[in-house]
Amino acid sequence: MKVERWVFGGLAIFLVVMTPIYWFSAHEIAGAFVLGLAGLMAIMISGYVFAVGRRIDARPEDDKEAEVVDGAGSLGFFPPQSIWPFWTALTAAIICLGPPFGWWISVLGIAMGIWSVSGWAYQYYRGDYAH
Repeated sequence: MKVERWVFGGLAIFLVVMTPIYWFSAHEIAGAFVLGLAGLMAIMISGYVFAVGRRIDARPEDDKEAEVVDGAGSLGFFPPQSIWPFWTALTAAIICLGPPFGWWISVLGIAMGIWSVSGWAYQYYRGDYAH
């Protein structure tokens, strides 16, 4: 995970250095705050990637002598089809429509969100794809 570590580590360094530069040049609190939070997020992701990279074996992408065949094999399980991402996206849209049109719409969207997210999380425990 060397590449990911370098990308997020470099991004974290850039954002942490740019935050005070932006503050002193623009004197604008919102942008400096957002840059600082983005820097903290990049530091957290970089730390996570570093910790995971130390626990797992080296991947073929990290080996300079690796061949294409070294990366062959199963990459994981991917669902063949699911309607739950659609319902979850529709739920997010309904929640976002709440503030301009009435807060009761957001409450309805949150209730629908509980249903859609739990359906997405438990889609492999019922129906055709049950374990």
